[in-house]
Amino acid sequence: MTPLNAQWRLAARPLGVPKPSDWEYVEEPVPEPADGQCLVKLEYLSLDPAMRGWMNEGRSYVPPVEIGEVMRAGGLGRVVESRHPDYGAGELVSGVFGVQQYALSDGKGVQRVDPTLAPAPVYLGTLGMTGLTAYFGLLDIGRPQPGQTVVVSGAAGAVGSVAGQIARINGCRVVGIAGGPEKCEWITEELGFDAAIDYKRGDLRAQLREQTPDGVDVYFDNVGGETLDEVLRRLARGARVVICGAISQYCAEQPPKGPANYMQLLVMRASMTGFLVFDFAERYPEGIAQLGQWLASGELRSREDVVTGGLERFPEAFLMLFRGENTGKLILQLTEAAA
Repeated sequence: MTPLNAQWRLAARPLGVPKPSDWEYVEEPVPEPADGQCLVKLEYLSLDPAMRGWMNEGRSYVPPVEIGEVMRAGGLGRVVESRHPDYGAGELVSGVFGVQQYALSDGKGVQRVDPTLAPAPVYLGTLGMTGLTAYFGLLDIGRPQPGQTVVVSGAAGAVGSVAGQIARINGCRVVGIAGGPEKCEWITEELGFDAAIDYKRGDLRAQLREQTPDGVDVYFDNVGGETLDEVLRRLARGARVVICGAISQYCAEQPPKGPANYMQLLVMRASMTGFLVFDFAERYPEGIAQLGQWLASGELRSREDVVTGGLERFPEAFLMLFRGENTGKLILQLTEAAA
């Protein structure tokens, strides 16, 4: 019997929070690789807030996923058949393979993974795009200096948890904004943040004032919305605001409003800069080497929130991101295999 490839394809452009009906579950024969291609059987799927933006039609940093296309996603798996000169059967690789069990690849953007250095899921988090996003976003865009105050929103998420730790390693005072006492305890007790702000407690303004008495020198923003507005009130002179994401806005049914307190950038001679990790592609080896060194020394900790149950669980697992249910990097395990 010909093996089948299970896929989730985009069926409709969502309004607000995606619904299960916005995707279609499809099974079709597993494809055969042509010359210059390899066939990868995915073992883990990366679930990222950016995927919600890819579902929208309109101008962005990458083309939108078209209706009927396999949903775009990063993943990690094993080459099971190859007609590509650089990749052989049995190799573990990561890349943008889509929400499916098997993926054909021409090798572009594919990275080999060495599971002897770290567990395979870490290569979708701290040693993958999320870790690199934190590394380059904080160090190149935020430019923190020892002794400065760094505030990170979404601090218990995949990017924020790494960004805050990198700030700590670089001698900064780190304040994380997260939701709920368990997440706040995790980032302070286990990750070494100096303080945590629980936005679910309310009165974010007062909590920020208490935890940043000398102002905010670097703000690494993963959330946007009200949180960004309140941190802008606390900027120190010459502050740098790093726009990494805005998860609070991704499922909004109305166009988001711009920050009301943006004039603080003028008053405090501050800057606000957006960035994409892809801009640093030539420096990925540098970032991975340094992140790997910090992991090996114990200065940096990695946490993967792995959901089991296979590809069928994709729609419900993806929505965990927008309910704030994950701690660390959210990953969907597709097979029982453990690399």
